Amino acid sequence: MAPNFLHQVAFLLVLSTAVSSGYAWVGVNWGTMATHQLQPEKVVKMLKENGFRKLKLFDADEFIMTALMGTDIEVMVAIPNNMLDKISNSPKAADSWVNDNVTSYFTGVKIKYVAVGNEPFLKAYNGSFAKKTLPALKNIQTSLNKAGLGSKIKITVPFNADIYYSPDSNPVPSTGDFRPEVRDLTVEIIQFLYANNAPFTVNIYPFLSLYGNQDFPFDFAFFDGNNKPLRDGKALYTNVFDANLDTLLWALDKAGYPDMKVMIGEIGWPTDGDKNANAKNAKRFNLGLLKHALSGKGTPKRNGTVDLFLFSLIDEDTKSVAPGNFERHWGIFEFDGKPKYELDLIGQHKEKGLVPVEDIKYMEKRWCILNPDVTKLDDLAGSIDYACTFSDCTSLGYGSTCNNLSVQGNASYAFNMYYQVNNQQNWDCDFSGLAVITHKDPSQNGCQFPVMISSSSSLLLHGGLSEILKKALRVYIFVMFLL
Repeated sequence: MAPNFLHQVAFLLVLSTAVSSGYAWVGVNWGTMATHQLQPEKVVKMLKENGFRKLKLFDADEFIMTALMGTDIEVMVAIPNNMLDKISNSPKAADSWVNDNVTSYFTGVKIKYVAVGNEPFLKAYNGSFAKKTLPALKNIQTSLNKAGLGSKIKITVPFNADIYYSPDSNPVPSTGDFRPEVRDLTVEIIQFLYANNAPFTVNIYPFLSLYGNQDFPFDFAFFDGNNKPLRDGKALYTNVFDANLDTLLWALDKAGYPDMKVMIGEIGWPTDGDKNANAKNAKRFNLGLLKHALSGKGTPKRNGTVDLFLFSLIDEDTKSVAPGNFERHWGIFEFDGKPKYELDLIGQHKEKGLVPVEDIKYMEKRWCILNPDVTKLDDLAGSIDYACTFSDCTSLGYGSTCNNLSVQGNASYAFNMYYQVNNQQNWDCDFSGLAVITHKDPSQNGCQFPVMISSSSSLLLHGGLSEILKKALRVYIFVMFLL
């Protein structure tokens, strides 16, 4: 115990020194789109033990905010896209949101940023949020000013990297500019952010460059490859991250903001759901990223460290898989808070183990599988489809960890995921008589058949406390904290 404790203390001191000395910091995104969420208090304890001092949220969840009270973790809270319309049209709605989600926590939680929307100009949204973003941004800034927090909390808009581009005729960073259809709106937002000394936030995913183009040079997605560099005048690019970020910096330059502060809102590598999504590649990418970002070398266009939020903290089994099955597997930690691989958070490229979420209780060790005695399988395909529709079967996809199972194995995996997601209710392991409960672990060939964490170790996505009770609990804990 003593050596491990001393190792953790030394690690935290080194990280604290790096942060206080003005070096770049490493933050992390905490998404909560999961059927069985870990208790926020346990996750916050894990964040502290691992040395994370910056946290980016996708809303301002009451339980998470309460768990963060009294910690040194700096937080970015967020306004979801579905609230942009209301807030853009109603200063009172902005005041109310700031009061409920910022002012009421500010004395106990170190709120540093408010993210207004999340990738609102994403091409897939077809302009749904484009004209709502700047008015919402202005209203939130006004509300923060009225609350006396305008100089203490900065606003920002996390943009997707598809907001800028380089033309096909000359695809190098120096030709970068904002997409023509949103350029004027983007520059207006940049002007407003700049006037308020707020950063431009962008989400960059080198994995998607590889995923979306089978001809993309594999090593160019990482930071230690031997691929041929991309030449842009005198600049040489050895990885797609630098090329992508400099494309944005050139676009900002052309917009008249060459010194605009830029943060990376999301960046990471998934561990399942695609042939290139695995723990080995994720570890290689994130280790290289942190060493590169914290080195101070910067990119060919801009020297210095890079501030970033890793994506993401924990796997989320209810995220949309429209972009790909990998969407549910971005976590550095498994659904139960176990680290997937070693990661050096101070960028020294050393083998450092991450501290897991502790004191996790699981449901009973039992699984739902295809009954081996069943011979009539006419309804099997439909049952598998049903089970996967209402659970998470992304690990069965091509190139994924459970891709090599037999038909019977696929059925067992699907049945078990449905059974576990529904808290091991006996009636959820039937499937027209095709399934049976077993106490023998059916995991095989590197394919893990999970047992979900119990309700005593989790905060269930569905059900739980009523909104009134949750608010009452928040007020009670807040008062006790002040006392």
